[in-house]
Amino acid sequence: MAQVIEVGESMTVGELAGLLQIPVSKLIAELLKNGVMATVNEKVDFDTAQIVVGELELDVELAKKEQESVLARPKRELSDKAEARPPVIAMMGHIDHGKTSLLDAIRGAETTKDESGGITQHLSAYQIKHNDRYITFLDTPGHEAFAALREHGARLTDLAVIVVAADDGVKPQTLEAIRFAKGAGVKMIVAANKMDKSEADLNRLKQQLAEHGLNPEDYGGDTVVVPVSAKTKEGISELLDMILLVTDLEELKAEHSGRAEGLVIESHMDKGLGRVAVALIEQGALRTGNFVQVGATYGKIRTLQNTGGEILEKAGPSMPVIITGLKNLPEFGDEFVEVASEKEARERALRVAHSRSSGATTTATTGSELLRVISRTHELTEFNIVLKADVQGSLTSVADSLKSLDTEEVAVRVVSSGVGIINESDLHTASSSRAIVYGFNVSLPAHIKRLAARDNVSVRIFSVIYELIDDVKRELEALLRPEVVETDLGKLIVKGVFKTTKTETIAGGEVTVGKITLPALARVKRDKEILAEDLEVTSLKKGPTDAPEVNSGEMCGFSLKTEARLNIAENDRVEFYTRQTKIRTL
Repeated sequence: MAQVIEVGESMTVGELAGLLQIPVSKLIAELLKNGVMATVNEKVDFDTAQIVVGELELDVELAKKEQESVLARPKRELSDKAEARPPVIAMMGHIDHGKTSLLDAIRGAETTKDESGGITQHLSAYQIKHNDRYITFLDTPGHEAFAALREHGARLTDLAVIVVAADDGVKPQTLEAIRFAKGAGVKMIVAANKMDKSEADLNRLKQQLAEHGLNPEDYGGDTVVVPVSAKTKEGISELLDMILLVTDLEELKAEHSGRAEGLVIESHMDKGLGRVAVALIEQGALRTGNFVQVGATYGKIRTLQNTGGEILEKAGPSMPVIITGLKNLPEFGDEFVEVASEKEARERALRVAHSRSSGATTTATTGSELLRVISRTHELTEFNIVLKADVQGSLTSVADSLKSLDTEEVAVRVVSSGVGIINESDLHTASSSRAIVYGFNVSLPAHIKRLAARDNVSVRIFSVIYELIDDVKRELEALLRPEVVETDLGKLIVKGVFKTTKTETIAGGEVTVGKITLPALARVKRDKEILAEDLEVTSLKKGPTDAPEVNSGEMCGFSLKTEARLNIAENDRVEFYTRQTKIRTL
């Protein structure tokens, strides 16, 4: 029975060699054999370690140690002082089905006018009041590139409103939103939008929903379907009533006092405010002046606003807030917690940063990439980019979307990334790594544009996510090796040889298989030996006249262009074929 060794998420090459009780040099050699350059102090991840152990054929089995987060927040038990809190609702669905327009109708705003390409590209939070009660909405992007944002949005919420255009029906991202909501364990309501259109077909939509596991109430199921129109505001009040009714059944409660806790929805750099984070409070009361630890960063709350820009002294559960005062930009999805002092906040943040650093793989190859290295017969071609975005969530989503373009032959390598405008450092990094700078929803200052032109650095700015991804995809496709397609035409047995020189061979024979046409290439065989191949067929004759084609059973003469004298003889076989080069796509 194989020995079981418990290891962490990552370890140095030296540590792994010690655990396996083999010389470090042997382990490094095995890594090198599989295309991984590593020194004794470089880290490998668990998957890489597992693969290498398998390659070494050691009687050892690796098991991953279960590690708890260094600062995992224990689930807070609600006290008898816990009070009802507003529900948090995710607006989800397919692109162009009107999620943001519907939310605009609910809040009386016109957010879509500011959206590039007419689509939401950030996860935004709003709070509205209906019948003297508050409801918090998260507006999640609909484009497929923002799958991570949508999934995160579902996990933050108590109820998902799946917005489906009644004139268009269930679409791929509708199904994706449903899957995320189910995975997050939240209830769903369907808002059948665009009911003002003549093409709207509510019955067809309900049938489609039933086919995908959301059985409407009037079909005997438990899925609430509310007909609405963002344009005419039809059904808006009924939708809000139903949201409150469904969430009331959950008896949502939270502590409205004490230590504040929550999650980061978004973060970005603001020219006037500096580092800005949008957070959703889950428990407690957050106040200006509080010290908070947020993932691997920390700070003292300098300003606290609601998402409408109103200055707040304190904010409670289910409220989305904008905070400033953090030392660094937090990551998308980071948990935050209020602490007693700046020292405690700093120490907690440092422990998270250390944990993330020690858990990260510092070698360029992870386990999945190593499998690819072992299996492929040619080198991976990388397309280097420097990536900048306006907010952390978009940066993460764009980077994740670009990773999905990777194949065994070509891959995107993000040599540098960050939030904020494109700067001189970005150009220097791009120049030294031969990368293209991609900016998403960021500006390109005039002096940076001049420097880029001077240093011949390509800078491409996009405000619509799928346009950026399509551009990178085109660059990757240009790196793909063309596909060579060979098509068999016919085969011939040589019956006579009329002329052989260094540059030309003229012979004749009988076609035994298929049909020979021009243009064509030829391969000459004797038994199993290939005498020559890829020879250009320069002429094809029946008797003294040129022939456009020769069929099976017919005699013909042919001439081949050669680079050396071809030792062709009677009974040799000649195979005729064409070869085309096709541009490949991802």
